[in-house]
Amino acid sequence: MKTVRQLLESKGHEVATIASDKSVFDAMQLMTARNIGALLVMEAGDKLVGIVTERDYARKMYMLNKSPKDVLVTEIMTHQVAYVRPEQTNEDCMALITEKRVRHLPVLEDDRVIGVLSIGDMVKDAISEKDFIIQQLENYIRR
Repeated sequence: MKTVRQLLESKGHEVATIASDKSVFDAMQLMTARNIGALLVMEAGDKLVGIVTERDYARKMYMLNKSPKDVLVTEIMTHQVAYVRPEQTNEDCMALITEKRVRHLPVLEDDRVIGVLSIGDMVKDAISEKDFIIQQLENYIRR
């Protein structure tokens, strides 16, 4: 089982962020342009204060009944963010994703964001690991 640090080494450490005082319209534009489903909400440059996701938009904007240009990210973002540390495993991430019913996990080291893992990253790694095991078993059988 790979660690979060190993997963980030292969995936990369790029993190898409937005400030809490930006409009929801700006957030959706950024997500659309980058073809992603979540943005980490940061203040003072590197302080994680929340996460805004497509799910937040779909559920919370409907209830506000306002234009996305008139709503700030802070009004719909999730303030309590589930996160992982670099030494944790893919299995830990999958358990947290399942327990918290989230799709994105920021990775924090010394309270600093060093990456983000998605449920897609977890599934991709699990499939890759299973494929490797199958290949090893096939090689063993052929001998």
